[in-house]
Amino acid sequence: MADPAVASGGSLNAGGRGSGGKAATSPAENYHLARRRTLQVVVSALLTECGFESAEKAAVETLTEMMQSYISEIGRCAKAYCEHTARSIPTLSDTVVTLIEMGFKADTLPVYAKRSQRMVITAPPVTNPPVTPKALSAGQKRTHPAHIPSHFPEFPDPHTYIKTPTFREPVSDYQVVREKAASQRRDVERALTRFMAKTGETQSLFKDDITAFPLIAAQPSTIPYLSALLPSELELQTLEETDSSEQDDQTDSENAAGNTISDDPGADKENSMLPPGGVVPSAKATEDNVIDNPYLRPVKKPKVRRKK
Repeated sequence: MADPAVASGGSLNAGGRGSGGKAATSPAENYHLARRRTLQVVVSALLTECGFESAEKAAVETLTEMMQSYISEIGRCAKAYCEHTARSIPTLSDTVVTLIEMGFKADTLPVYAKRSQRMVITAPPVTNPPVTPKALSAGQKRTHPAHIPSHFPEFPDPHTYIKTPTFREPVSDYQVVREKAASQRRDVERALTRFMAKTGETQSLFKDDITAFPLIAAQPSTIPYLSALLPSELELQTLEETDSSEQDDQTDSENAAGNTISDDPGADKENSMLPPGGVVPSAKATEDNVIDNPYLRPVKKPKVRRKK
């Protein structure tokens, strides 16, 4: 009678050969390899009980494959009988019917389990099956109510039937809003600078690499002091609003004078000479309408109040 460790050692070597000498990379492959090695230890123990002192690797691998195929066939048939009776988990009766269908005498199992020369094998370490990560998680998973049997399929993930809002509340914090505005302004300035650097003339700090740290080329003006003399856009807008308000006041006063002349009964002859609008055109109004350039307008002197 040989030592079981000798047979199991041979089975382990056969297991390495059965896996093709290739290291498992995924958790599923590791789980499959662990089950295969456990079956090889069981086959080695059975060979030791039968009186074999040694075994070839090919023989151990063949017996392991036969045992695995037999157990897989039992599980497949038991699952088929279970689903035939509208259940999802096989029971002991399904396994017994499967063994009888495969030609095995189920009555001999208790006697074989209580044999005196059987060897006890240490249970292999429990390895957790690979867990598939969930893509979405929303809410809590529901369990079956009391009127639904426990062997029925479970409810699907909550994200498949729960309404999940996707909008976000607007940020109202002053500091966050200011930081976001400053970041956007910085991004806009950076984008405009890059655009001007790509479309216009640039200057480089390094002569060897022109593309590194490009600077926008300065374009000198022929009259450098002109920008200081010209008014800004805000000043131009203020001048236009002031001129338009003065022109409206002048037009209202002329309209009022024309109405006064039309009320005079002795001014029928003069009214016949007026234009259709009833407004006498003045040289000043015509001159203001002709000059549209703000730089050509007459200078307005500030009003100085004299002290009495």
